[in-house]
Amino acid sequence: MSDCAPDISRLVPRLGPAYFSRVILPDSTTPEPGGTLDKLANYTGTVPWSYLAPHQTTGSLYFVDPSLKLEVVGAAISENNAEQVKAWLKSGDLVKIEEIHAAQWTDMAKEFEALVVSPFVLCRQV
Repeated sequence: MSDCAPDISRLVPRLGPAYFSRVILPDSTTPEPGGTLDKLANYTGTVPWSYLAPHQTTGSLYFVDPSLKLEVVGAAISENNAEQVKAWLKSGDLVKIEEIHAAQWTDMAKEFEALVVSPFVLCRQV
């Protein structure tokens, strides 16, 4: 695991709804009546590994420890809170999914809770 945080300063939309029915795309004109956490909670869904696998190959898939809420991590990324993201990466609460991790899920019928905070995809096994 690298101690370097992902470059969250370049949140450029590049993941589309091809894999998820609901996707977060940065849009400063969209009002957030419930705030960032509420908005992100509405975009969290359950998907099979086959939907996540393409994102692992692009290096944009991250595993979130069950002790954290996906929307909290997503909010830190969308708000460019690099210090918090670095802390989670260092502690292992946020881990970039590598090939060794992907190999264990490829042939299994596992489901994952997932959240897209473009260009990153956050997940954890259900």
